[in-house]
Formats: sequence, C-alpha cells, structure tokens
Amino acid sequence: MGPVVPSQEPSEVFWRSLFYFDLYRMVVAGVFVFAVFTYGSTLSFGSQNLSMFTWVSVAYLALALLFFTTLGQIRRRFNLYLSLQVGTDILALTLLMYASGGAKSGLAFMLLVVLAGAGLVGQGRLTLFYAALAALAVQLEQGYRILAFGADPADLVQAGITSIGFFATAITAHLLARRVVANEELARRRGIALADQLRINQRVIRDMQDGVLVVDTRGRVSQHNPQAETLLEVRVPPDPDLAAFSTTLVELFERWRRHSVEAAESFRVAASGRLLRARFLPAGEGGNALIYIEDMDRVQAQAQQLKLAALGRLTANIAHEIRNPLSAVSHAAELLLEEQRGGMQKRLISIIGDNTQRINRLIGEVLELGRRDRAQAESLRLSDFLESFVAEYAEQDKRAGQTIKLSVEGQPVLYFDRGHLNRVLWNLLDNALRHCRGEPGSIRLEARSSANPERTEVHIIDDGPGIEPSLRAQVFEPFFTTHSSGTGLGLYIARELCDANGAVLEILGNAPGAHFSIRGAACR
Repeated sequence: MGPVVPSQEPSEVFWRSLFYFDLYRMVVAGVFVFAVFTYGSTLSFGSQNLSMFTWVSVAYLALALLFFTTLGQIRRRFNLYLSLQVGTDILALTLLMYASGGAKSGLAFMLLVVLAGAGLVGQGRLTLFYAALAALAVQLEQGYRILAFGADPADLVQAGITSIGFFATAITAHLLARRVVANEELARRRGIALADQLRINQRVIRDMQDGVLVVDTRGRVSQHNPQAETLLEVRVPPDPDLAAFSTTLVELFERWRRHSVEAAESFRVAASGRLLRARFLPAGEGGNALIYIEDMDRVQAQAQQLKLAALGRLTANIAHEIRNPLSAVSHAAELLLEEQRGGMQKRLISIIGDNTQRINRLIGEVLELGRRDRAQAESLRLSDFLESFVAEYAEQDKRAGQTIKLSVEGQPVLYFDRGHLNRVLWNLLDNALRHCRGEPGSIRLEARSSANPERTEVHIIDDGPGIEPSLRAQVFEPFFTTHSSGTGLGLYIARELCDANGAVLEILGNAPGAHFSIRGAACR
C-alpha cells in the first residue's frame, strides 16, 4: 500500500496532536519564567544577558498561552498556523540561547524537541523547512557571537553538527508521522469494514430460521438470536446462562465438551414436544462454542412438501396418460350404444359411459391442480367479473339463473388470476347448487371490501342443510365427498388455487347453509 497523502484540510487527528504540542510549549515557557524569577542569576540561564532572557521568557509564555487558547477557535489554514508556532519556537529559543551564552548553554537541543514535534504534527516537506530555519538561526547566532564577542570560530563546527541533527530529527519524525498516519488510516478503514461486517452478521443471524447460541467457557450465553427463544419456547433474562434456555441443552452441551468436535443431537421441547436438533461447534481459540438449533419438524415438513410436489407431478403425468385410453373406451361405448342391443347391453354401456365421464372429470381436476403454480394475477373489478361469470355459469346450468343472487357493494377489486378465480367460483357454486333448496335466491354470491382496505372478500352462501361441525375440518381434504358421483377434489383444488394467488378460502358458520369466504388482496 502506498503512502497516505493527507488532505488539504487535515483531519481531527492533526489538530489533536497540535493541541499536545501547544501544551508542551506552554509548559516549557512556564518553566523558563519560573526558573528565572525564582533562582535569578544563580542559574546558567541568562548568564550573558539576564534581562533579555527574562523578557523573552515572559513573551514566549504569553505567546504560548495565546496559541493554546486560540487553538479551539481556529480550524483553517493548519500549515500556516503550525508554521507561525514553530517560527515562534525557533526565534524564542535562539534568543534565549544567545542570552545564555550560545550553543554551549545546551538550549540548542531544545530545538531538536521542537523539530521532532513539528515533524510528527506537520505535513509534507514543511518539516525540512523548519529544520533549515532552525539551522540558519543557530548558525547566525554563532556567527554574530564570533563577530561581536570574538568567540572561537571552531564553535561553528559544533553548530554545524547540531544543524545536521536538526535535519536528521526532522526527517526521522516526518517518516514516522507518515507511517503513523498510514496505519491510522488503515485502521480506520478496517474498523469501518469490521463494523459493517458485524452489522451484516447480526442482521443475518437475527433473521435466520435456525436458532443460534454463543456459549462461553462458564456456560453463559453471550449472544443469541430471537429464533432461539422461539424454537425453545422461552423468554430469557439479560445475560442468561444455558440453563435458562433448556436443561436438556445443558446436558447435551456438557456431554459435547468432553470431545469438543462438531456433533449434533436431537431432543424435544418439554412444553410442546417439538423435535429440535442441536449442532455444537467450537467457535475459536477462546473456548466459546456455537450451538445451532434446527426445527426438525420444519425440515421434515419441507421434505414432505418436496415429496408431495414430486408425487403431484407423477400423478399429473399418469392422469395425462390415462386420458388417452379412457377416451378410446368412451368412444367404443358410444359406438356400441348405436347398435341395436338388448336392455342389458344398454344398461352396461350406460354404466361404462357414466364411469368414464367420472374418471375423465377426476383426471381434469388433477391436471387443473398441477397448474396452481402458474398464476398470472391481475386486478379484477368484481362488479364486472362476477356479472359475466354468473351469466356464463347460467348458460351451463339453467337453474343458476334464478337460484343465484349476485350482490356487489361498491367497486371492490381483487388481485387474482382470472382463470383461477373462475375455477374456484365454479367449484364453490357447483357445491352450493348441489345442496341448496333450488328456490330463487337460494345461493347468495356477495362481494365487498374488507374492514382492512387492502383486502377484498367474496362470500358464497346457500340455504341448504349446511355442514356438520364434525365435518368442517375435512371438507378441504382431497377425495373427501358426501356426493355419490363427486370426485372429492373440487374444494381442495379451490383452496389450493386461492393459496397460489395469496388468498384464503375458509368455511364460516352455517347461514343457514354452507358459508364459504374468499379473502384476497385488493391490489398488488
């Protein structure tokens, strides 16, 4: 990864570093003022010009206080602000060094600390500028001392070595600062990525169909998702232990800890008898463990659904294959009926015809059931659809014209596949027409908006004997019928088609006859 180049306006990290730099400057200036006013001429500081040392120290402290107090108010032009402060440090320390007798006083090394701090706080090549400025100040001070006081010119060598140290310190501090900034930026990016990953993991775990428990070495549950409580049928307090979820799970967990390898155990919830499976996995080197709780009843139900789906496809294929020879048998019976035969032969041919028609209806309904997944729902305005449907149904059965009473409240809309709704209503009206009294208005077909504005209701009510309470749970089961010539698939197919369209078909209380209700979406 390449070096991180700071932006034109530094981040809060640089301003925080400058705060500590200002604090250091204020402490150093305060020490100078305290020393000169407490010990006076007894110190080596100010040995050449004590008055100058005193006034420079006081001015240096005043400027340090000014920089420190105005830092929170200035948030622009960082480089200019830093350069002003470093320039003040170099000027003040050079003057203090001059008043104390030159570089031999040791104050030149205070400039090394300033340059190191500027290198860590500053940006870019400004640190080399600060080092050059400090070196120039020391060389000028030493040169003036040679010219004004006749100092040994060899002292310039010492000043030159000190200046080299200035550049070395500035460059080293700058390189360290770049590495620190690069590592900090990398840590920031990784922190953001880690926080995003944690949020994603928490969301995934929360929405999992399986329960998840994270158990530490003491048996405390450090993390769990809501599904774990749902499957185990408990409500646990904050910071729970494993026993708060299930005592059986504690026994399985203790048995697993003896081996600490991936394993799975099945158990039942004591309250409901639900079959669950617990998978135990080591979570890492910290000794924690992961426990996945799976609903085996749901898994078995899914497997059963797959089997039923495969069986349904097989049944549909078989039904399709039966239809061809069945058509041949029916056609042969019609040909035999045209011949002049005795009464016994006609009766047998009639039996053949009736049963072939029944088998053909059964095959048609089985094939219709196989088309439930091909729903193409649309918004149907029931006032128009039901009127057209009743007219079409009356053409097939003349009794329906007087028997069915259509009632539509308002302008309800039902989101449903047109062909599926036609088939559902046809089956329900066939059932109602079979059991009603056959009088005008014996069957009521009603449509209206539900109390929920997003749902629409369709009701089919007849005035027949109704359905016995003991049989209501069976009316939607396949092949259940109370009619001698019925196939027992009509209501089952109607419910499946409603389910395929996101609607609910249910049977309500007798009113006075059978009362079926379809509740579906009013719009998509």
